[in-house]
Amino acid sequence: MAATTTASSSRIASRPSIPPGLHSDSFNPTSISFSSNLHSLSLKSSGSKRQLYSPRTGAVVITQSMDRVEVDISLSPRVNSVKPSKTVAITDQATALAQAGVPVIRLAAGEPDFDTPVPIAEAGINAIREGHTRYTPNAGTMELRSAICHKLKEENGLSYTPDQILVSNGAKQSIVQAVLAVCSPGDEVLIPAPFWVSYPEMARMADATPVILPTSISEDFLLHPKLLESKLSEKSRLLILCSPSNPTGSVYPRKLLEEIAEIVARHPRLLVISDEIYEHIIYAPATHTSFASLPGMWDRTLTVNGFSKAFAMTGWRLGYIAGPKHFVSACNKIQSQFTSGASSISQKAAVAALGLGYAGGEAVATMVKAFRKRRDYLVKSFGEIDGVKISEPRGAFYLFIDLSSYYGAEVDGFGSINNSESLCRYLLDKAQVALVPGDAFGDDTCIRISYAASLSTLQAAVERINKALVTLKPTVPV
Repeated sequence: MAATTTASSSRIASRPSIPPGLHSDSFNPTSISFSSNLHSLSLKSSGSKRQLYSPRTGAVVITQSMDRVEVDISLSPRVNSVKPSKTVAITDQATALAQAGVPVIRLAAGEPDFDTPVPIAEAGINAIREGHTRYTPNAGTMELRSAICHKLKEENGLSYTPDQILVSNGAKQSIVQAVLAVCSPGDEVLIPAPFWVSYPEMARMADATPVILPTSISEDFLLHPKLLESKLSEKSRLLILCSPSNPTGSVYPRKLLEEIAEIVARHPRLLVISDEIYEHIIYAPATHTSFASLPGMWDRTLTVNGFSKAFAMTGWRLGYIAGPKHFVSACNKIQSQFTSGASSISQKAAVAALGLGYAGGEAVATMVKAFRKRRDYLVKSFGEIDGVKISEPRGAFYLFIDLSSYYGAEVDGFGSINNSESLCRYLLDKAQVALVPGDAFGDDTCIRISYAASLSTLQAAVERINKALVTLKPTVPV
């Protein structure tokens, strides 16, 4: 019985055995591939006729191949404009080295080394046992959104209703959805540097233009209001603020935020994303101020927070955004076509996290106490090393130190050290310590050290780094 394939002009006839004159070695496995269902044929040669036998189907196939068409492997200009995350790349590289047996100390990732507090973990386990394993509403469960509203009122002085809250799969998703929701092609997103690596790339994904506002270590990496004002234009759509900051640990004092708010208020198109993911990891006398709580800023601020950092819940993947309903509804619409609702189990755990008490209660306070001890050790230790400039972190768990005095050094067997990336490669190679180059955060003079690791681990890292730097000797007096 004859049949015709769509891939080529073919006549297929059923045969109980190999027909005379046709041998099974006529079959060339390197030239033909079969799909699992249709037994379709694909030939590498072109412009020829061949008679073939398939032992599996008992059929003679006479086929005429077509000219091969190359696949278009081009990517979207939007994707090509986005840079990969260096923090992820370096963390992956360090992990691979560790798995290969190299004793690498990994201080690149921003992930607390503590276990998730027991009451939170138990709530997640109970959620599974009690059958809370199905889809939730896209915006998050009413239970969790109500708990978030209570938290924001009690801790931040912000009044929201549950329909002004959107729960997402991490604070990162919350931010990127906000950028996509409010930015149009050609809009500008103002980003103080040093910045979290993802902010500029999120702007590019929205076809917006990141405008970088440099800060200095001598001013604790805080944005100067006059610089902000000088960069604003009719294209300015978003200002992204992160306090406490990743990567610097800087905390914006209320007075400085009020000065920034006065400038923002004069520009009707300008909105603010306030990234407050590290708000509970803060060291007295520093205090946290939510930007939306400032006069006139509630209507134009999207507040982002989550559970990964303060509650040591990175793997639970849960964050949220709070803001005017118009903007949050837009983010909700994007999420409905993107990931839908966050994990039902994680949301149950998050309710327990918010139930631990003000600012996370004793569980979070214990972690913050340990972070502060580590910070103090690192600041003291690096302060004793020649050629190092430090701005003492007031929050988060990062130290962003200036090691540019070592640039220009030549190392036998390694080469020249002329920027933050080559210095980090040298420290990974020589000291076997994984750090993140400052150029990933918009400041090539510095490197970022995460002290979300035990004190003993940090002590070993400092010893290794110090030995590696001694052989370089600062090239510029400090």
